[in-house]
Amino acid sequence: MRALVTGGGGFIGSNIVEQLLDRGDEVRVMDNFSTGKRQNLAPVEGDVELVEGDLRSYERVSNAVQGCEVVFHQGAMPSVPRSVQDPITSSDINVGGTLNVLLAARDAGVRRVVFASSSSIYGDLPGLPRVETMAVSPAAPYAVSKLAAEHYCHVATKVYGLETVSLRYFNIFGRRQDPLSQYSAVIPKFIAALREGRSPTIHGTGEQSRDFTHIDNAVAANLLAADAPGAAGQCFNVATGESQSLNGLVQALNVLMDLDIEAVHGDPRPGDVEHSLADISQARQVLGYEPEVSFHDGLRMTIDAFDRGLAAHGPR
Repeated sequence: MRALVTGGGGFIGSNIVEQLLDRGDEVRVMDNFSTGKRQNLAPVEGDVELVEGDLRSYERVSNAVQGCEVVFHQGAMPSVPRSVQDPITSSDINVGGTLNVLLAARDAGVRRVVFASSSSIYGDLPGLPRVETMAVSPAAPYAVSKLAAEHYCHVATKVYGLETVSLRYFNIFGRRQDPLSQYSAVIPKFIAALREGRSPTIHGTGEQSRDFTHIDNAVAANLLAADAPGAAGQCFNVATGESQSLNGLVQALNVLMDLDIEAVHGDPRPGDVEHSLADISQARQVLGYEPEVSFHDGLRMTIDAFDRGLAAHGPR
């Protein structure tokens, strides 16, 4: 299969690229490296075709999709806090860029587009676990942009006959997740702080909970979604079906890292949801998805990857 991975220099995208290559697929990457990193592609530099460009350019997207059978659309402006600060750019990239991908894929005869959506679209409505058929109530511009892009995916299937599958990621974590950005997810930030002997900062009480999902599970879901019959036009939760509090996360990291460092607490962040937990029965039934890496095993693997990065590059 010849595949395009938009945002292939990013955390999730680069892991998808690696797995596609491992199974013998031809891979093209589109990225403008505004948030993705060239070093994420360094191990496979000679094995992928790189198209540098912005998703907001239909011409660049059109060039990138030519000759591809499947597009794994991971490119986006990530982060809820960033979208709160700059909702216009968030919409331009996440909505307008996705529309460019869908139209270019339609015009190029692409078979299927697998879209990286987000659990943030559910917002803070009552009712757990989150089921794909329940009402949604996005609480931040980022979540609104992902929901709008999902709707465009559904319409692209219904109106244009382009197969699309939307994957609602629940707090993906693992190797290559950047701990340095102010917009980083909590797990790499907490690991970095603990490794430096600092107290990690929790925004809020720490009783807020998340369905933390290791990167290997997310990659597996993408590969399944590319071929699963009967999946076109649908959306699926990608998670473990279990939740952990942020206080529990800090405790688990302390145990795994043989430390005893307490977190400090700051003000809650606007746009953050209180609790998140997925029902993954739809992904199991239609995609054949089964999370193979547990929360604690994923934490252990992530700490190991973080330490290998420090050994290779030195403390930053």
